[in-house]
Amino acid sequence: MYIFFNNNPQGLKIGDCVVRAISAAMNQTWERTYIDLCIEGFTFRDMPNANNVWDSYLKSKGFKRYVVPNSCPDCYTIEDFARDNPQGTYIVATGSHAVCVKNGNILDNWDSSQEVPAYYYTKEQDYGKL
Repeated sequence: MYIFFNNNPQGLKIGDCVVRAISAAMNQTWERTYIDLCIEGFTFRDMPNANNVWDSYLKSKGFKRYVVPNSCPDCYTIEDFARDNPQGTYIVATGSHAVCVKNGNILDNWDSSQEVPAYYYTKEQDYGKL
């Protein structure tokens, strides 16, 4: 289920998880996504990876945010989320990390499958909700 994905043009592996996750989900280049988030951040006078910035950006692109049910707060993982969502594209957030889950695969530059998701974004008209 985990697939190595790092489209950062410098091959960097830290601090840009939001850019990588969104670019993977939207099939955009890292550069396009970064520039778009910087513009969005400028309007908020905040950093491009601030939660309120990328939330606003995704909503402007038709994504909706959903909370992961808290029935087992420490045992439900991104791997479980990917298994429960074998079709569709999701941007899953843990509170300190963001990752793209696409068609049941976890696209990230490290194996984040055991992290605990808090919320996710998807386009409801395309993929439905959890």
